[in-house]
Amino acid sequence: MIQDDFLNFASPATLPTMAASMYIVVEGEDPGFDTFVNGRSMARHEDALEKLALSVGVRPLIEFFSADENSMALLIEEGAGNQELLRRLPPPQWYTADDGLLTVRALIETLREEPQQLGSEGHRVLAELQEYARVLEKAGERGMRWHLAVSWR
Repeated sequence: MIQDDFLNFASPATLPTMAASMYIVVEGEDPGFDTFVNGRSMARHEDALEKLALSVGVRPLIEFFSADENSMALLIEEGAGNQELLRRLPPPQWYTADDGLLTVRALIETLREEPQQLGSEGHRVLAELQEYARVLEKAGERGMRWHLAVSWR
């Protein structure tokens, strides 16, 4: 799948000099609320978060990833990604806020009890997950869908 190609090409391991950030894209031009989430600590600990999600029986956050044309164009502008992938990009996948909140809330609960599971950045990851919850709750209140995107700077 194209998105798998993108994730493999533009992984933190292939771009060691750039800092990755996982962020939320809400469907539509202007959702009417601030969608900013930091996501840098989460990107650094994505593998551990995936394992943690699976261990508590929820869908890993990375499974909510979708590369839309705007985020892919931004990545190419930032020096990551591949112009050829942009031409072959499928339509973006959108997810309900409730689906994302199931994962985010389960991760928050697990890390709240034991943040050191992610080492010294456990508290930062927890704070970023709380930012995710805030944005997804607002998206859900408005019936808006979302997906996860990745940026490198």
